[in-house]
Amino acid sequence: VRLTEALGRWIKPDAIIIQDLSFIQLVRQTGFSGELHLSTLANASFPAALKSIHGKLGVDRVVVPRELSIDEIKAFAKACPDKLGLEVFIHGALCYAVSGRCYWSSYFGGKSGLRGRCVQPCRRFYAQNNQNKRFFSCQDLSTDVLAKVLLSVPQIRAWKIEGRKKGPHYVYYTVKAYKILRDLGGFPEKKRYALRLLDYALGRTGTHYNFLPQRPQNPINIKSQTGSGLLVGRVQDVNKKPYFILREKLLPGDMLRIGYEDESWHTTFRVSKYIPKKGRLYVKLSSKRKTPKGTPVFLTDRMEKELGELLWEIEKKLADFPIPKVTILTINANLSVKLRNRKAAFELNVYRRAGKGKTRGKVGYWLSTESFKSLSRAHYSNIWWWLPPAVWPEEESEIGDLLDQLLKRGSKNFVLNSPWQMGLFPNKNLRGRSATSSSYGKGLNLWAGPYCNLANALAIEVAKSLGFSGVIVSPELGAKDFFLLPKQSALPLGIVISGSWPLCISRTISEKIKKGIPFTSPKGEQAWVKKIGSNFWVYPNWKFDISKKMNELKRAGYQLVVHLNEPLPKGVKLKKRPGMWNWDVGLR
Repeated sequence: VRLTEALGRWIKPDAIIIQDLSFIQLVRQTGFSGELHLSTLANASFPAALKSIHGKLGVDRVVVPRELSIDEIKAFAKACPDKLGLEVFIHGALCYAVSGRCYWSSYFGGKSGLRGRCVQPCRRFYAQNNQNKRFFSCQDLSTDVLAKVLLSVPQIRAWKIEGRKKGPHYVYYTVKAYKILRDLGGFPEKKRYALRLLDYALGRTGTHYNFLPQRPQNPINIKSQTGSGLLVGRVQDVNKKPYFILREKLLPGDMLRIGYEDESWHTTFRVSKYIPKKGRLYVKLSSKRKTPKGTPVFLTDRMEKELGELLWEIEKKLADFPIPKVTILTINANLSVKLRNRKAAFELNVYRRAGKGKTRGKVGYWLSTESFKSLSRAHYSNIWWWLPPAVWPEEESEIGDLLDQLLKRGSKNFVLNSPWQMGLFPNKNLRGRSATSSSYGKGLNLWAGPYCNLANALAIEVAKSLGFSGVIVSPELGAKDFFLLPKQSALPLGIVISGSWPLCISRTISEKIKKGIPFTSPKGEQAWVKKIGSNFWVYPNWKFDISKKMNELKRAGYQLVVHLNEPLPKGVKLKKRPGMWNWDVGLR
């Protein structure tokens, strides 16, 4: 809260990009006057989401997923309320997972991608069937000359360039290239110049990905390098005096990387002098780890004279501004009255399809046509229906129809795995909804699911204002946060305590990875891929399991205890591991 207040008072940004719903409350409490933009991590992945996002939250702009085609982007634009803008990715790194649906870094190492601390496990080598490849490492998104198509969509207020961990060179080259493509793209020589700038921006190889629906490109190519930077040579004579022959000239101050960041012999260094193309550069390699002959060398950052002068001019202007003495006020977040009347806790077993396995307690099923058809009418009112964590424009109508039929047959319990999935319910079920009510439509019991990633009391308050009856908290949390939340929550809480939890959910897959067959990480962890609907779910071959803490969690105030039951492919055998996730280490 203090940092948000200081940001608005001293920096005065035009907007704050948010993923955590608590920031909607925090920003309002601190009096911030700029715009609120909803991050792609919030997973607004279908057009019907936009109305509830703008109308109920007062958000000014939504950053849409990288996975969308131009036709899907236009569908978003058509559904966009008048005062809401869209922000579209046009260039930069592609995560393998759908944004907001990746737990890989957190599950393997306790560092959450949802908090900007991803260690990029998808970039590593994985072994399957005698192949050791980067099966999940994507090339960069590059709409390049196709970006001009976006100019015909007035609801798009900004083009977004991904630049995590990138330097001034990358920013300068990519922004300059897309300004040319935006303003002068009709001139062939200008277009060629812009493409040359992108070639030398020191990113990865580019792909159009799904942008053209009639010609989609798989962003995973295990034969090409997916590390950032421009290849400038390969290491030779590793046993005596290692060197490489330059494919490009090098300038003083250039940053080079030998190998890839996940390789034990990788190293970086700066060039001290000018070296011409085809010149020879001798390098000092690690004496502890042998660098293989042929290891690639990449130019990863550069400061040309023109760019250096530009930055110097900016620094000179900044020096003219007096530095104010910044004071950060102490502000307490305002929490509403916590929930007092708690009901007895119950367990919920969730299955992929209806009719599978014996159960104890109540039963839930993932929403699908198969599950809908396999149940008799007598069971509908008791089932807890779980909506998928990632819904795409092509699925919006089908899911809406399924929900309509379920409501007609008496279903009332639903777990929504994105807050915006309320927009999928038929309009007639929205009547009479109060912004302060915990019910949504007459007699419906709607819970925010664990994929909503709700992890604090303020976010839960926003969920309450949206009309949720309860919240299943994020499974990423540590023990301390799990026990603290029931003391602060304005809604009944649920918790996932056992089951198969995905490392990530993706809209793409390498042609070389085999579904249903384990693959192994460099550290010996195993996982497997399964296609569910139109998405690919990557599961670890051990379960998340904090069930031994169940009685403590019930006493702490959790009213809904969830077990996720996922059928295993024939070739997968689960390992026995503690499966505590971040319970002991906490969320980082």
